[in-house]
Amino acid sequence: MNHNNDINYALIIEKSLYYVVRNVLEIVVNHGLLGQHHFFISFLTNYPGVELSEKLKNKYPHEITIVLQHQYDELIVKEDYFSVVLSFGGLKERIVVPFASLTAFADPSVKFGLQFRHAHLFLHEHDVHHVTSKENKEEKFLNFETKKEVAQKASKQTEIKSDNAKDADNNIKSNVIDFKSFLAKRKKNNES
Repeated sequence: MNHNNDINYALIIEKSLYYVVRNVLEIVVNHGLLGQHHFFISFLTNYPGVELSEKLKNKYPHEITIVLQHQYDELIVKEDYFSVVLSFGGLKERIVVPFASLTAFADPSVKFGLQFRHAHLFLHEHDVHHVTSKENKEEKFLNFETKKEVAQKASKQTEIKSDNAKDADNNIKSNVIDFKSFLAKRKKNNES
């Protein structure tokens, strides 16, 4: 709850959508990819807890989209993140992806997609400021906020007043996109 004693439905809904992705990935761990299902998963590469090689971080400094279809290994799903081994340029690499870093998830086989807004708030408003301490010349990081602090700040920016249920419903609908829109968004992001 925020300082106005309003329930932040947008944040609650967004968190529940992370559980949708987690549950889908758990099904894949237990049963493999069923039928024609496969996934496009986009996430912020500079989000705390994301583990990628320096080469990938340099190539994709802000966001990357991975595909889970035929060539992946060792998919592991935990409460707050998943890890998987994928091939990048012929080299296998384990990546770790916190669910809170997700920006989009799509399953083109059933034309299903989700967009996540709170991760983008982190990208725009929670930069890590790098400074050098004059006292001991050690490098330090300032303003590196925890997931809880990021969620609280994101919550304040996306508050939905309880007396405005229509806006809440529109916000829910805006998180679910059709696959054609997902592809158009990906194409636009790749062009910029």
